Amino acid sequence: MERSFHYYGTYCAALIAGYSIDESKDLCHSAFLVDKCSKTFLTRIGGPLSAATTQLPVEMASARTDPVGLQDITRIWASFHFLPGDLHAEVKKGGRNYRNKYRLICGPNGDLVADTVNLAKGKDVQAVGLAMHVLADTWAHRYFAGTPSLVINNTNRFFVELVPSEDGSFIERPVKFGHNPAIPDDFDKSMYTNTIFQPSENTIMNLGHGRAGHLPDHSFMRYRYVPAWNGYEEVFKDNPTEYYQAFCQMVYAMKCLRGESGPFELNTYDTAAVAPYEQEIRTILEKRQPAEDAIEDWRAFGERLCGQAVDYFDLDAHVQEYLDADANSKENTYLGKFILAAMAQKGMVVNRVWSSGNPLAGRSIEYNGKFFEGIQDFLPLIRYIRGGGSRD
Repeated sequence: MERSFHYYGTYCAALIAGYSIDESKDLCHSAFLVDKCSKTFLTRIGGPLSAATTQLPVEMASARTDPVGLQDITRIWASFHFLPGDLHAEVKKGGRNYRNKYRLICGPNGDLVADTVNLAKGKDVQAVGLAMHVLADTWAHRYFAGTPSLVINNTNRFFVELVPSEDGSFIERPVKFGHNPAIPDDFDKSMYTNTIFQPSENTIMNLGHGRAGHLPDHSFMRYRYVPAWNGYEEVFKDNPTEYYQAFCQMVYAMKCLRGESGPFELNTYDTAAVAPYEQEIRTILEKRQPAEDAIEDWRAFGERLCGQAVDYFDLDAHVQEYLDADANSKENTYLGKFILAAMAQKGMVVNRVWSSGNPLAGRSIEYNGKFFEGIQDFLPLIRYIRGGGSRD
């Protein structure tokens, strides 16, 4: 999903859900941070590497793809960007490794979505923003898995974009993929950049929707393709419709976290609260434009909602606060609270995957209510789980 949606879209959804302007700002900062908090960034600020929520291209280029390295990759991408839709999905054919990868395919309204939202209940807004990023990505990254797999994530020449015409119908246009990241996507010619084909099942080139490039993240995109995991039968993705559903689900989820809508339930959307803004939101989602231009549309919508300018993301301010805090106060900084939320989310997802009998994400350290054995990075989670937030 484009960062304009994760940042300004989340900001707008938070305002509609009833959060204050300041809370909404902090919340969308956290949603945006999920795409920034790499091991390189954590090394820079002296934070725990286990809190990484993404990997930079340079990190992925040097990532190990032996079983241990693949587990590290999967822990990050399945926990924060490709949340599995059904860990117990029925798989009629294929070996154990294929079945395990199949069960990591991302999709909305799975049990892990409810677990993600409920994990943020009673926590700081950093946890809420992080949860909204994960929830939104279940819609954008549907049909792809957060683990390297040629079988699951590959695309082929049967990839078609549906482009709206002036009469309201759609023109089917074959997608052409190239491999030069310096060349921007050409929407008029349906030319997009993707990763280079590699026959190895576990190469990093086959992670997530790399084989489809940035195409699945464009909010205006409608496309058809024939993945191997679906028996080479066609699947259809309608991003404008699904992104709108994601927005309505975010509003509903945040109302639940504020205590206004009862317990969170799957397949539930607050379309009533969003209805006054539906046309404006759909217009933004449908517009064929680069992500940078979509940012301005979302910003303008946010400013109309709150009546004031929407701040740009200032990561340096959060970094300086964290660096200036002493060792006992770092957990109470903005980044400290985000780090705790990230470790809790990753631990929860990995434990769910492991408990389902799937070893691809490895095994996380789990707090059993009495003690918490493991590496030092996870010890602050005792207070986090017990107290519902960071240390005061």
